[in-house]
Amino acid sequence: MEGCTAVYHIASLDIGTTTIRCFIYAAEKNGQPVTVGTAYDHVDLLYPAPGWVEINPDKLWASVLKTIKRATEDAKLSINQLTCLAISTQRNSFTCWHRQTGETYHNFITWKDLRADDLVKQWNGSLTLRLLKFGASFLHFFTRSKRFLAGSVIKLMNPQVTLRLAWVLQNNTAVQEDLKSGSVLYGTIDSWLLYRLRQGSDRTRPVEHISDVTNCTSTGLYDPFSQQWAGWATNLFSIKKELLPEVVDNSHDFGYVHESLLGAKIKIGASVSDQSASLWGTCCFQRGDVKITMGTGSFLNVNTGPKCLASVHGLYPLIGHKLQEASSNTDITYLMEGSSNDTGSIIEWALNVGLFEDPADSADMAQSVPHTDGVLFVPAFSGLGPPIHDDTAGSGFIGIKASTRKEHLVRAVLESLAFRVALLYDCALKETGFSFVSIKVDGGVSKNDFICQTLADLTGVQVERGEVTDSSALGAMFMAGLNCGVWSSKQQLVQVRKVEKTFYPNAKARDKRLRQMRAWERAVERFKKWYMLEDIKNLD
Repeated sequence: MEGCTAVYHIASLDIGTTTIRCFIYAAEKNGQPVTVGTAYDHVDLLYPAPGWVEINPDKLWASVLKTIKRATEDAKLSINQLTCLAISTQRNSFTCWHRQTGETYHNFITWKDLRADDLVKQWNGSLTLRLLKFGASFLHFFTRSKRFLAGSVIKLMNPQVTLRLAWVLQNNTAVQEDLKSGSVLYGTIDSWLLYRLRQGSDRTRPVEHISDVTNCTSTGLYDPFSQQWAGWATNLFSIKKELLPEVVDNSHDFGYVHESLLGAKIKIGASVSDQSASLWGTCCFQRGDVKITMGTGSFLNVNTGPKCLASVHGLYPLIGHKLQEASSNTDITYLMEGSSNDTGSIIEWALNVGLFEDPADSADMAQSVPHTDGVLFVPAFSGLGPPIHDDTAGSGFIGIKASTRKEHLVRAVLESLAFRVALLYDCALKETGFSFVSIKVDGGVSKNDFICQTLADLTGVQVERGEVTDSSALGAMFMAGLNCGVWSSKQQLVQVRKVEKTFYPNAKARDKRLRQMRAWERAVERFKKWYMLEDIKNLD
């Protein structure tokens, strides 16, 4: 009808570690997106053995379909009114399934799972890996290739897929048997979900086995420098390449959700990992842009532009996104990533032990006292990652006195989370040589004003929090909208993103903050290798 403007409705599905969310966004061509529908569901984590953390695929599948339907109903739309579906997923949680029947061989083994911990320790201390690192160092000396520099300091880690998949191949007899006929497929949540969504209710219908590049690059099996599955890893751990999905760009034609599932076909506009989606949600599109997602853990990502940088301090080179543009050019952005596994998990613990009744109260409690009364807290429920690299570190308070009040403890906890992130920031400065002008923050913990201001004071740069703190779904929607023609450029996305609050560094407070952080680093030294001490082990 003349005078009417077309409205695009994009469903953005975000599968996190503990929550599934679906948002329905409405936007006119090149316009401001508005959330018109939402739905949430919990991801049930299973703990079948000590250190094992799993997700039931059937329950996850039912929850995905239910959440999409509920969000669409909340938006008062029908499925056929959706322009497209965007998918953002947690990384490195995987399963294996049968190529012909689609049946899974085991539950999703999540990125938090520790069943391969003995293998990780054995391989990191092995002569084979030492020789591999020495060879890479030798080649770097002569070639100066950053790829070999990265290989010279390589370290296998539990959150990566590599050794958890090797564990499955060694211990699952059904997988071992069907590998002989080439019937086994491996995939992270994005790959499995794309397979199921396009396959529909006919589980035997053959479909493409694919995974987007941002999910593949964090597995430890994919080389971001050569942009292909890493031969050294697949050969060393006897992982057949027939298992692995085809790696595709984020602008790939992902096809459609089969109509048998939701009652109508839906175009799949984008698939992207949660941290890359978060980078898009915060519009960190320029080289030198940095964002910190503070959720269950904290992830610092630096946009390093079209060049993949090597790390010697423990940050991880990744592909942030890869798009094929209309001009036939490839738009590829690399990242450097550092992470701390404990942020929101610390807040949840503090809530459970009664330090506060509502996380929203914690900032006011921390600001109600001028200092921590000398109390320091080390947040290391999952050890301490880069640049400390101590999986055996312990958590705890130090410096408690008779004068210590609950408010002092809360302030110490919140300061510790800012200190931990500031360490990653310092690491990024050394690794990249960049000069940063601002940090964009997102994630649930970024709603805490005290932590954001402390981070600004520690780093000396402004901290910017967007109106949408759960930006993975927003970023996946931005990417799908760009792929499907709702927006024509990334610059338009920068213009539609809104900033809720900016925290400016207090120059007078910075010296004091840095002294506090140095004291905290001394406390960290006390808690390093805590679980290697014999008298501590004997308490178990």
